[in-house]
Amino acid sequence: VRKTMFVKYAQGFVVLPGGLGTLDELFEALTLVQTGKVTRFPIVLFGTAYWGGLIDWLRDTVVAQGKASEKDLLLFHVTDDVDEAVTLVTKEVGR
Repeated sequence: VRKTMFVKYAQGFVVLPGGLGTLDELFEALTLVQTGKVTRFPIVLFGTAYWGGLIDWLRDTVVAQGKASEKDLLLFHVTDDVDEAVTLVTKEVGR
């Protein structure tokens, strides 16, 4: 319930490199958005080098095996630029 409420009222997520708890919250947010249980909001992964391996695995394994759709990879953005991260979140909030 805590994670669902955490996501339900979010206007955006900027996810910094972290451990298993960070991954848990990231995948919870992605799942709730993907399934339409919450309104879509921007999810920004900050640090292309850190998140690159996970994204490669999602694309090359999870999507390739049909466990997720290619469009699911569009649920998040990856950047190293602070200004871009802020823009991605604030442009969605203004909608």
